[in-house]
Amino acid sequence: MEQPETPTRLTGAVRELASRVVSALNGGDHFVVVGGVVDATDAEGADRLGLAAVRVLGADTVLPSVLLRTAPAPGDLTAFEQAVRGFPPAPDASPTSRWSHWAMRRTLGLDGAEPDTTWLDVAPWQVLTHQLAVLAALAVPGTDSGVARAAARRPVDVARGFVRAVRRRDWLQAAGAGRWLSLLDGVPDTLALDTGLEFVALMGGTDPRVALQVRAARLLRAGAPV
Repeated sequence: MEQPETPTRLTGAVRELASRVVSALNGGDHFVVVGGVVDATDAEGADRLGLAAVRVLGADTVLPSVLLRTAPAPGDLTAFEQAVRGFPPAPDASPTSRWSHWAMRRTLGLDGAEPDTTWLDVAPWQVLTHQLAVLAALAVPGTDSGVARAAARRPVDVARGFVRAVRRRDWLQAAGAGRWLSLLDGVPDTLALDTGLEFVALMGGTDPRVALQVRAARLLRAGAPV
């Protein structure tokens, strides 16, 4: 009976973790993001569900420390490290899974070759936007990656994808694309990104994952530290 429930439980844990990140980004009193989602873990990382949620949210788990220049709580960093070690990409993992893991390792200051990005360079704009939204945790100021370079080469395509996602009411994809657009040069002025982000927040903000991406985009638009 437990196996069918696992995806639902994991989704709930990811949403709770995203809510805590949003609270921290909004300047809430607590900056202990992981506590309450990941229970006290031993050296082997016994709380597999909580650590899996950290792995799903990826580098965004410690986004407040990146955008607000605050030190992550020791427990948060421990759980983050355990998630990196405990959930490496499988040999047949998707490119997005490999890139997400790479971003987490980079956040920890660990060396590692970048995964391939040729699949992004040849992707239709619809697919490009979807993949970038999945990898929105890589949209942070002052850092470089193959994914960021691929996005920088196609700002108009990402803008088209943002509009398409809004029209399709895919708020999570729209929010992730909007976060990337907040960093890119060459975004058409006609897009009215600030208005678009406000609309996405209004329509999809009950999903904490959407709220996280919109809040990150707004901080980037406001000039988060580079």
